[in-house]
Amino acid sequence: MSGDRHRYLFIRILEACNADCFMCEFALSRDSYRFTVDDFAELLPQAVEAGVGYVRFTGGEPLMHRQVVQLVEAGTAAGMRMSLITNGFQLPQMVDALAAAGLAQIVVSIDGSSGATHDVYRRTPGCFDRALEGLRAAGAADILTRVNTVAGPHNYEQLPELQRVLTEAGVSQWELSALKLERTITYPSREDVLRVCDPVYTGDPEQVLVPLGKRFFGDTPEEQDAFFDQGVTPRASLPLCYVTDDVIYLDPKQGRAFGCSCLPHRDGDGPGGAPLRDEQGRVFLDSPSLRKHAELFRTEGPRVCNGCSTTAAGYSDDMARLGAVPAWHY
Repeated sequence: MSGDRHRYLFIRILEACNADCFMCEFALSRDSYRFTVDDFAELLPQAVEAGVGYVRFTGGEPLMHRQVVQLVEAGTAAGMRMSLITNGFQLPQMVDALAAAGLAQIVVSIDGSSGATHDVYRRTPGCFDRALEGLRAAGAADILTRVNTVAGPHNYEQLPELQRVLTEAGVSQWELSALKLERTITYPSREDVLRVCDPVYTGDPEQVLVPLGKRFFGDTPEEQDAFFDQGVTPRASLPLCYVTDDVIYLDPKQGRAFGCSCLPHRDGDGPGGAPLRDEQGRVFLDSPSLRKHAELFRTEGPRVCNGCSTTAAGYSDDMARLGAVPAWHY
């Protein structure tokens, strides 16, 4: 952590999921692992000591976790601002309990502008309508609402309409990141992507919901060349990635910690990251091995990362330029 900035702690609390999204490695997983309330109680003192102020639960599908409300309560009681990311299918019936537990932010994944498209991408009938219902209920309960959208050749033409839908639903934040698959992704026309999508980013934020961070296809001609010609998503600008100063991502099932929420999905050679526990089996968030791992990507990330999110790239660039980033802009 630099100065008085609070860090973000991401925790993958399960791998099981009730959706079958075509782009996701956890599609319809029935994995039995669960991060428990006792696990969190062990971790929280370390998180406080490490300067963590924001905790986000990821999965899999966190709302399938039977203790998710208790986990939110535990984090809130420890002074954390709590968040979770969900496909939204179970959100309408859980909003009240999550709000009572102190949930500060809800992040819902929506990739199409209607049920006719989104539900096909998620292969989950009814998911779009339930996600929007949950977002509206969360906003009414004073939970900060955010939508994450994975943009690609399959849906970029829908983004202006999705922007309208999310604006009308009162959503507060929108992350729009590029589809990443283990193959080359080809767009029919760079010019068409720019024609359709650039106005999404240049709209008046007083009138429409404008995405956070960088454009998913890049802000500069150099970033756009790398994206369309080489499939390299926009990343933190040289010389340094400042995300690794402020972010810790935990995969407790694998016992690994990472210096960025994107890195667990990037490291394909070996386990990646750093051990979550020391040789005595104690949780150690700021271990020398984690700092070494984070420092590597702090210096080399702007040159080697391929799979950065638009919010991570934008967070780093804003930190370099402004020295501060508003809460929840990662």
